[in-house]
Amino acid sequence: MLSLYEEQNRAYPDRAHASRGPFGTDLPAPPSPIFTMAAGEKIKAKIKKNLPVRGPQAPTIKELMQWYCLNTNTHGCRRIVVSRGRLRRLLWILFTLTAVALIFWQCALLISSFYTVSVSIKVHFQKLDFPAVTICNINPYRYSAVRDLLADLEKETRGTLKTLYGFSEITSRKRREAESWSSAREGTGSKFLNLIPLLAFDKGETSKARDFRTGRKRKVSGRIIHKASDVMHVHESKEVVGFQLCSNDTSSCAVYTFSSGVNAIREWYKLHYMNIMAQVSPEKKINMSYSAEELLVTCFFDGESCDARNFTRFHHPMYGNCYTFNNGQNETILSTSMGGSEYGLQVILYINEEEYNPFLVSSTGAKVIVHRQDEYPFIEDVGTEIETAMATSIGMHLTESFKLSEPYSKCTEDWSDVLITNIYNATYSLQICLHSCFQAKMVEKCGCAQFSQPLPRGANYCNYQQHPNWMYCYYELHQDFVREELGCQALCKEACSFKEWTLTTSLAQWPSEVSEKWLLSVLTWDQGQIKKKLNKTDLAKLLIFYKDLNQRSIVESPANSIEMLLSNIGGQLGLWMSCSVVCVIEIVEVFLVDSLSIVARHQWRKAKEWWARRQAPPWPEAPPSPQGRDNLGLDIDDDLPTFTSALCLPPAPAAQVPGTPPPRYNTLRLERDFPSQLADTEVPAES
Repeated sequence: MLSLYEEQNRAYPDRAHASRGPFGTDLPAPPSPIFTMAAGEKIKAKIKKNLPVRGPQAPTIKELMQWYCLNTNTHGCRRIVVSRGRLRRLLWILFTLTAVALIFWQCALLISSFYTVSVSIKVHFQKLDFPAVTICNINPYRYSAVRDLLADLEKETRGTLKTLYGFSEITSRKRREAESWSSAREGTGSKFLNLIPLLAFDKGETSKARDFRTGRKRKVSGRIIHKASDVMHVHESKEVVGFQLCSNDTSSCAVYTFSSGVNAIREWYKLHYMNIMAQVSPEKKINMSYSAEELLVTCFFDGESCDARNFTRFHHPMYGNCYTFNNGQNETILSTSMGGSEYGLQVILYINEEEYNPFLVSSTGAKVIVHRQDEYPFIEDVGTEIETAMATSIGMHLTESFKLSEPYSKCTEDWSDVLITNIYNATYSLQICLHSCFQAKMVEKCGCAQFSQPLPRGANYCNYQQHPNWMYCYYELHQDFVREELGCQALCKEACSFKEWTLTTSLAQWPSEVSEKWLLSVLTWDQGQIKKKLNKTDLAKLLIFYKDLNQRSIVESPANSIEMLLSNIGGQLGLWMSCSVVCVIEIVEVFLVDSLSIVARHQWRKAKEWWARRQAPPWPEAPPSPQGRDNLGLDIDDDLPTFTSALCLPPAPAAQVPGTPPPRYNTLRLERDFPSQLADTEVPAES
């Protein structure tokens, strides 16, 4: 009962001295006897059980969760607490957890699909700007101009062909095999064969090969890399031709073989050709190539005449002088208002097959590419070939694409977020980035730049004099590039906006047999600087035009927005848990703020108790004093004490009762604090 008094004073501190004696005097606070602790704890637990849970201020997380389930608007949680019966409560727990799992799953799908795009295609009919058109002769330099530079190389090449294939009046294979292998080096000194040895492997043999320079078989060390052939053979060749490349210290070598001798000889010749031309000055190379007046015979655009002054020269390392029509010079871009071949560009090209290098190119004609005015023309990658003695018609459809950048796709608006230096004087494109990256790696690892690409600042083109074994480094680097081991493909990104012309090509014989005579005569008379009569195999006609003026635009736009994402998540919450935004805030408050607050208060209390024990001075052990539990007379059961039982307690035999007398129960006036008397504390009426 005294413990009940302490609980009353703790709950109502303003009434701690409200108990008065019979004459109105305040009674002193009763001491807490030790022998009533067990019974007082039972009363305290019973009162605490009947009191309501105190919400966010609950002392434990269990009471906080109970309060939340009873007061939340999410019905599943409430049904878990108020449901009667173990089976029903388990079912509601299962339903609630399933709904929560579905909410998380659906919300994860919504968030993961947030960065998706929707593609819209629009078709416009309007006056279109005509693209830039770059035209190159397949043969880069006039043969008569470069013959002296390539004389020694051609002698060795012709001797090699004679030795390997017997290019003479001798047609018998036995006589070709009996021909001395040393004929390949007659009158040439084998200068180029010393630099890059040409080898012939018998079928199935890889350890030994016949050397064209010595004519004898020798052991071959290093890796053997087989290059694919672009010439189809019906019968397998008995010999495989290749060449050997070694590093600077000749410690590592590689043999590159080809199933076709044509590819082997052309590749071997091309390596020496690039080395020779890399040492020629740019001005001299421009003079050795074709001029605009030589290449262009006639020109018409949109029904009006044009000439070489409408073309801008562009020098390509592998194609010589190329000429671009409508390159946007002086910020003037031509446009067309009608579709059809009559309103496009029409040119007749003079190819001049007699000036072709027989070992560098194996076909006649020209190459053409359609591109934007500020775009670099990669004529060697995407150029379209034009045949001689034919009229080539190219119809165009314009498509403009606009992509979204990060985080929707890995594209770049400009060059700012790409860690590659642009060596081309043009706007960004994926090809420019890849070629710039490869050229930078070439300069870094090989010490020189590759001839077929623009020269970086502070670098020189590779040649034998300064870099004797640059070709081995180039081939190894190129293989790493193809296998995507250089990292260029990871660094380079697509452009977010670009224009693309879809080309449709058709061919027709030109000139016809009935008009060939007079047409060639007139063209010969028009070209006064050409001293010989034109032949139809020296001419090619090109027509480039818009098939129609429909411009197709492909535009990407975000498929979702923040508002739509929040709306979809709210719909999922309402569907599965009948929950709103306010419920979400409530969940955050209870499960994060309040729960963490309870844990923090508990830890703080434990820390304070630990600190108090640490700071308390050590006390000597007190002699054992008689406790309530040592008094056999106070050994009571678990039932709550009553007034009658308290009066009937027998004295403990041979035991001293503690000096503090029991309280006077008739002065506690419990009716003031408890409106109803507890059932087990009522005093029975006296008879």
